[in-house]
Amino acid sequence: MDISIKHLQALVWVADMGSFRRAAERLHTTQPNVSTRIAVLESRVGQRLMERDAGSVRLTPKGTELLAQARKVLRALDEFAEAAQASSLPGGVLRLGVTELVARLWLKNFVKIMRERFGHISLELTVDLSSVLDAELSRHALDLAVHNGPFRHAVNGVVDLASYPFAWVAAPALGLDILRSDAPYSLFLPARSTAPYEQIAAHCATSLRPARLVPSSSVEVVLQMACEAMGVALVPRAMAQDALLAGRLIELDYPWLPAPLVFQARFHAQQSISAVAAAATLAAQCAAEWSEQRAAADGDGVSASGAEER
Repeated sequence: MDISIKHLQALVWVADMGSFRRAAERLHTTQPNVSTRIAVLESRVGQRLMERDAGSVRLTPKGTELLAQARKVLRALDEFAEAAQASSLPGGVLRLGVTELVARLWLKNFVKIMRERFGHISLELTVDLSSVLDAELSRHALDLAVHNGPFRHAVNGVVDLASYPFAWVAAPALGLDILRSDAPYSLFLPARSTAPYEQIAAHCATSLRPARLVPSSSVEVVLQMACEAMGVALVPRAMAQDALLAGRLIELDYPWLPAPLVFQARFHAQQSISAVAAAATLAAQCAAEWSEQRAAADGDGVSASGAEER
């Protein structure tokens, strides 16, 4: 029976993506090519493997049975490719999604080690909000997402990373007591679509009374405005540490903080090759090493297992 790896890849990715078009994008080919591969596979098997209904795709019982076998074959190919130092990822590309915090703190070291260990695999990088990465991972537009919860979509590959507490920071000119004073000030916050924003907005409705709330999707922009004494910022403390050490910002003493950001490296374990799981483990190592090095450098109490809550 003349069945090729491309036929099996088409079966797996159409099943996983739920769409011929999206499977074609993943396989770096065209939708007609994927349709042809499935048609040839069905011809060789002698049975229909998929039902196409109004743009949706459903596996037949035979398709479900053969999907499991196709995964085993592709997993074996992955093991062979690793032994031969070649990538069985479509196009030899690992699509990685990270948040701004990861990009700022330890992504450079992660990429450096990935190049040393997996030089045969190229990285395609997306930096975005955690909720966006969650959605992209759920539709298989990413192979690995390194981001913080809460997560709307479940995956079966999860590696726990560090947690990062928030801090209230401001320029020295605003004074340590700005949050307790009656002086008007702007409060720069995480983006509206995030859990921290919802927690902060609820707290401000009953306690803090800033002149205005200014949500932003970029922590870097928020820190710049805080350094210019344009208002108070609530940011992950790890991202403000350089400015705090340099004296451009001071940390304000206020008794309430939103929950820390808890990070994970997440992927689809059943569909991913072993290099993706290895990259998730490497992400955990890089996060822990950054925390240890930072703790040794400035004594902020961050441990390898995560940041100490204040």
